Formats: sequence, C-alpha cells, structure tokens
Amino acid sequence: MTRSAAGQTGEDEIIARYFRPLAKHPAALGLIDDCAALPIPAGSDLVLKTDAIVGGVHFFADDPADKVAQKALRVNLSDLAAKGAKPEGFLLALALPSEIDRDWLKAFARGLGKDATAFDCPLLGGDTVRTPGPVTIAITAFGTLPRGTMVPRSGAKPGDRVLVTGTIGDAALGLALRQDSAAAERWGLSRREAAHLAERYLVPQPRNVLAEALRRHASAAMDVSDGLVGDFAKLCVASRVSARVEASCVPLSGAAEHALAAEPALIERLLTGGDDYEIVCTVPAKKVAAFQAAVAKARVPLAEIGVINKGSAPPSFFDASGESLTFKQRSFSHF
Repeated sequence: MTRSAAGQTGEDEIIARYFRPLAKHPAALGLIDDCAALPIPAGSDLVLKTDAIVGGVHFFADDPADKVAQKALRVNLSDLAAKGAKPEGFLLALALPSEIDRDWLKAFARGLGKDATAFDCPLLGGDTVRTPGPVTIAITAFGTLPRGTMVPRSGAKPGDRVLVTGTIGDAALGLALRQDSAAAERWGLSRREAAHLAERYLVPQPRNVLAEALRRHASAAMDVSDGLVGDFAKLCVASRVSARVEASCVPLSGAAEHALAAEPALIERLLTGGDDYEIVCTVPAKKVAAFQAAVAKARVPLAEIGVINKGSAPPSFFDASGESLTFKQRSFSHF
C-alpha cells in the first residue's frame, strides 16, 4: 500500500473521498472502525445475502461505472425482496486494479449512493483491495422481517399457482445485443426497443416494494438471476414438487415479442438466459386474488404462468400448442 503525505494509505484516501460520504447511517461509525454495529428491531429475523459481480463476467469494461454500482447493489436487493425482507444496510468489498481511474471511482460512488438512498439501504462498511484481475465488487446485504416469516424456496405445495413479476428475457437479449450489434436489425427492433433491452441488462429492477405482499401470500419464492427455467427448477427441488408451466403465459416485453417473432428459436434464450432479477413465486389458489391485488397496488406487472404438481420431475414447460419444450441448458452456470 502507498501512503499519502498525511500518513494515510491510498486505501484510506479512497475510502475517505468516495465512500465515507455515503456512510451516513450511525451504525457505519463513519467508516473509521473495523466493524459496524447495526441494531435489529425486536421480534425480527436478520436476512443475509452476498452476491459478487466481476468485470468481463457480469458487466463489460466500458459499462458506465454508476450503472455497475447500481447493478452490484440491486442484485442483492432482489434476493432480499424475494425473501420478503426490508433492506437495512450493506457491506462493500471492492477489488480494484493498480491503476485506479478516479473518474470511474467518482461515478461508481455516485451510482452507489443514489441507490443506497433510493432503496433505503445504507452503506455500513467493507473493504477496498488491489487486484491483478478485473474489477470485482462483492456486496453483503442485510434485511429484516418479522420473526419466522421469511419466504423460503421450500414451501411450494401441489395446487399452488406459479406467478412471476415483470417481464422475462429482456436482459438476456440485452446481453445478446452487446455481443452482436447486428441482432437489433435482424430482429426488427426500433432504437427504443433496443435501448430498453440494453438497459434491462445494465440495471436490474429489484421488486422490494413487494416484500410484504410476498410474506403475506407466497408459499415459496426466489429471484430469477440465472434463468427462469433453471431457477424455478431449484425452487421445485427445494420444495420436493414438480410443476407445469405454460411458456406462452410467461410475460414478455414488446421488444422481446418482436425479437421472438423474428427468430422463434430465441424462446430458449428468453427462458434460460438469466439476469432478469424478477421474482418467481408460488401462491396457494385461495390467496392468488389477494396477492394480485397487492401487487397491482404496488404497480408491478404480474403474470400467472403455471401450477405446482406432485412429483419430483423437473418442471415442464409447454408451448401454446401444448408441446413440451426442451432446453440444451436450463440456466446460466459459472462452472
């Protein structure tokens, strides 16, 4: 580590300049201590989540730094939302290359601070280190909920309905556009549609506004990070159930519908591609109407796409003609 004229290490200077201004919560202790001290409301459970994003894997080197910061925080907030938890704060571990781009850091801190405020999830502490590899951002987020009310993956029961928020597949198409710029023309997309898909890949939209509705009504839930087909299969395994899903009921954006009409084989990318950060959940039939009303009040799109069945087979996806769909790879996997 290098030391400044004032005796600070370069790491100290980075923290003081870019991140201490974000650490406004008293629990952060001004980022001058080794640990934070976060009070937990009485009668609450603490929900913990860690996700990391790595340059060249989860984002491109030329992605705007503020968007990278927002993605890093939001992928963690998405998991808290699926569990029904209210965000309370987060820790940041940031690995940077030796040649630090101060403009990048300034923009990164700006984006991080913007979302910390917007989602009421303050920075509480963390670590900053040097790496010979790409920028790596690891966030540990903390949430709370009333004791014993966390929505697990393992609660789905036969007869429960399967529902999903938002639209599926946009981020996967946004990534495809980054990798193949000619795809937009091939799919007949307008500039606005292409921009929509690109933004959905850059910046997820976590559904934290639905935390209470999920706690009250859902039997099981998880966020869709690695693809609807594979992630929902994980939920079914945890719940020891199977399911039938109508692929034609899976909600798509107008841009995704246009792309799919031009290239029907894209259905596999849409359903397995990942980075949606929507919520797939199961709800007992008698609670579906109340859940739909609560979600509508929050102004979040919601679609019913299937039903939970007995058995241990992976969930089956069927097209509009009733034919079963098969997939080369059910979800994204790092390994």
